Amino acid sequence: MKKVLIANRGEIARRVIRTLKKMDIASVAVYSDADKNAPHVLEADEAVYIGASPSAESYLKQDVILEHCKKLGVDGIHPGYGFLSENAEFAEKVTAAGMTFIGPSPEAMQIMGDKLSAKNAVKEYNVPLVPGVDRAITDAKEAIEIAEKIGYPVLIKASAGGGGKGMRLVENSEELEDQMHLAQNEARSSFGNDACFVEKFVTKPRHIEIQVFADRHGNVVHLFERECSVQRRHQKVIEEAPSAVLTPELRDEMGAAAVNVCKACNYEGAGTVEFLIDANLDFFFLEMNTRLQVEHPVTEEITGLDLVEWQIRVARGEELPKAQNELSINGHAIEVRVYAEDTLNGFTPDIGRLNRYRIPSGESVRVDDGFIEGMDIPIFYDPMIAKLVVWGKDRATAIKRTLKAIDEYQISGLKTTLDFGQYVLKHEAFTSGDFDTNFVKKYFSDPTVMYDAMEDEKEALVHGINQIWDSIKERDCEEFASRELNSGWRSSRS
Repeated sequence: MKKVLIANRGEIARRVIRTLKKMDIASVAVYSDADKNAPHVLEADEAVYIGASPSAESYLKQDVILEHCKKLGVDGIHPGYGFLSENAEFAEKVTAAGMTFIGPSPEAMQIMGDKLSAKNAVKEYNVPLVPGVDRAITDAKEAIEIAEKIGYPVLIKASAGGGGKGMRLVENSEELEDQMHLAQNEARSSFGNDACFVEKFVTKPRHIEIQVFADRHGNVVHLFERECSVQRRHQKVIEEAPSAVLTPELRDEMGAAAVNVCKACNYEGAGTVEFLIDANLDFFFLEMNTRLQVEHPVTEEITGLDLVEWQIRVARGEELPKAQNELSINGHAIEVRVYAEDTLNGFTPDIGRLNRYRIPSGESVRVDDGFIEGMDIPIFYDPMIAKLVVWGKDRATAIKRTLKAIDEYQISGLKTTLDFGQYVLKHEAFTSGDFDTNFVKKYFSDPTVMYDAMEDEKEALVHGINQIWDSIKERDCEEFASRELNSGWRSSRS
C-alpha cells in the first residue's frame, strides 16, 4: 500500500495523515468548497476537489471519490468516521475497483449496521442482551403487549441508524402508541427505514464500550474499555479510559463478550462494541460501530498504540501486532470534545469564526483538531472543533491536568463546550465516579447552575487573593517597622 486517500475531513483526516507519514505512505486529501483552505488539505501529499460544501454534494459522492482514486493511482481508502465509513455499498465499490477499503468487510457492516440483525448474530455467542424483542415491530398494539411483558419503562428504538434518532422512552401504555409513531417517522426520514423494536429501559445506565481489533488470520483482541456516559442528545461529550467502575474481573468478562461479537460476524479491522451497564453492574450488548471511533485517542493514550497504524497493517493482510496477553493499561486518559455549541441554550450550534485560537500544551496534553485561527466553522458539518485528550498516571491526575488544559485553551469568536467540560470534571458526581447517562438531565437541566458554580469559584478566588494580599501587606508593614527600628536614621531621630 503506497498511496491512501482519506475520504473524510477535519481532525480525523489530519489524524490519518500523521500515521501515513510515519509509515511512509503517500496521502491524498479530498475537500469541498468549505474546506479548500483547511489544514488537512495543506498537510496531505496531494489534494483533490470533490464538490460543493453540503456533504451530499461532496464527501458522500462515492463515484466522484472513486474516480479521483483511479486517476491518482490510489491503493487504499481510509474512511475515517461518519460520512461513508459504515457504508457497505461504498466498501464493495472500493474492492471492485481494485483498491483496499481500510475497514471491515461489507458483510460485517451489514450485519452490525442493523441493530436487529446484530442482536440475532450475537445471541448465538451468548452475549448478554437487554430484555426485549429481536425482531421488527410495526403494530402499536403488539408493542404494548411486549412492553407489558417486560415491564415499563421501555425504549422504542429504530433498527437502523444511531445518534439517538428514532429513539423514544415510554413510561406507560397510554403514551406508547404516539411515541411509536414518532419514532417510526423519525427513523423513516433519517434512515429510510421505519423498522423499530422494543426493549427494557435500563435504569441508571452507564455507556461502556470496548475497543476491538481482528485480522483475517483469526486473531481477535480487545483493547479495554472507554467510559462514555456523559452525553447530550444521546451523543458523547466526555470520554475516559479506563472506566472508574469496572473491576478487573468485569473488564475481562466484557472484553470476552466483545471478542465474541467480532466472531459472530467474522470481523476484520477496528471496531467498537457498545454495552449498557445497569446499577447492579450487569452489562448488555447495545450495538457495534464498524469503524474507528471519535474517542479512540483515549485508548491510544492508555495502551501506547497507534490504532490507525493497526488498521492499515490489518488491511494489508498482516497479523495483529500484539496478542491479548501482551496488552495492558497504563494510567488514565480523558477526552473532552470541543464543540462550537452554546451550552446555555441547549447545546445548539454556535457557528462563527475562530477569532482567536490557541491550543494548550504541556505534560501529557494532546489536541486533535481540524482548524487554525481565523477559520470559520462551517454550518454544513458536525460542529466539533477539536478533541482535547489528556493522560495522567491515575484518574485524579488526569482530571487535574485536563482542567489545567481547559484553562489554557483560548477560543474567541464563538461559544464552545469547554465551559461544560470544566463543569463536569469538577462535579462531585464525576469525580466520585457515581454518574450515568442521565448526568446532563440530572445535573444540567438548568444550565445556569454551571455559571452559578463559576460565580462561587470566582468569589472563593477573590477571597483567597484578598487574604494573600492582606498577609503580604501585614508582612511588609512588620518588615518596614523592623528595618526602621534598626536603621541609623531612626536611631538619630530618637
